Amino acid sequence: MPWKEVTVMSLREEFIKFALADGSNVSELCRRFDISRKTGYKWIERFLTEGFAGFADRSRKPMTSPKKTPEIMEEAVLSIREQHPAWGGRKIRKRLQRLGWIGVPAASTITAILKRHGCINPAESLKHKPWQRFEADVPNDLWQMDFKGHFGVAQGRCHPLTVLDDHSRYALGLRACNNETATTVRQNLIQVFRRYGLPKRLLVDNGSPWGSDGQHHYTPLTVWLIRQGIVIIHSRPYHPQTLGKDERFHRSLKTEVAQYCVGLSLDDCQRRFDTWRDVYNLQRPHESLDMQVPADRYLPSPRRFQEKLPPIEYSPDDKVRKVQKGGWISYQGKEYRIPKAFYGERVALRPTAKDGLSDVFFCNQRVTKIDLKNHNSTQKSVTHVPERL
Repeated sequence: MPWKEVTVMSLREEFIKFALADGSNVSELCRRFDISRKTGYKWIERFLTEGFAGFADRSRKPMTSPKKTPEIMEEAVLSIREQHPAWGGRKIRKRLQRLGWIGVPAASTITAILKRHGCINPAESLKHKPWQRFEADVPNDLWQMDFKGHFGVAQGRCHPLTVLDDHSRYALGLRACNNETATTVRQNLIQVFRRYGLPKRLLVDNGSPWGSDGQHHYTPLTVWLIRQGIVIIHSRPYHPQTLGKDERFHRSLKTEVAQYCVGLSLDDCQRRFDTWRDVYNLQRPHESLDMQVPADRYLPSPRRFQEKLPPIEYSPDDKVRKVQKGGWISYQGKEYRIPKAFYGERVALRPTAKDGLSDVFFCNQRVTKIDLKNHNSTQKSVTHVPERL
């Protein structure tokens, strides 16, 4: 008969006494005591490790409940959330793991903890949908650069300049600028280039200071960048998603730091930007990187910034012309116009497969093309052909 509750201690003791005797048959004993072999061996093990005290019934409540998070873990979750109010369950989980915590719960459990403590607004969470986009194969193959929307500070406005590596999402530059001029961008880019080297390509939009509002002509800034051996790519007009990674970076920047910088001095903004940039690059797990941090996937470029630019070299077969004021070049007694940003520079004409049509190159980048067969006027129409994604 099954063990009765009133005699359970004595029955167990008896069972153990028989089971430990020389020549005992444990399987037969279990049959006689009407218990399973698993239960019989469980009580033998308990007696050998705990003595008779191991015979007492134990609570059916699990010693460790997988559905209940230890209080110290909840405190750790809430502490990281307090430091980074915009982080969700997946980022917090990865950060805890990187900090060496053992037994970190699933991201869904962490999300439940945040909801239980009122840290998540359901309406806000619906806004955060993953975007699908291209990705460069290696670090420094493509950088993205743009200005984040400006905001008021103690004196004037802050214009955050952002530079992001496309492959790793590593924030190479985050500067609190007081304007969006080419001089300001160039000064800040020099600091970035000196530390991280040069990218192969640089993706920008069509506005100032790297474009010209709708016509997409080159500017003195992009001419200087090409001179450094960087291929300039303009995003498609009216398609801000082409700069999607930088746009997404801007959203995080606004949510996690920029909104708290309104009214501060530019220096204070920069200090907050620097602190947040370290967190973004070194601590903040990125869902698009399989919850790695950008620093896990980034290495500086081997291409050094050229403090002093060497002379431009063209092929002996190229027709080299110096660009005059206004963007004019002369060829075979006639004048043709190219983007005026190349004033003072030397460009090369190279024939295309189409008769009379020539590409115009500056360094190694094609910047426009001209039709040499149109002899009706001294000013020929040109078709601008900026690189695009």
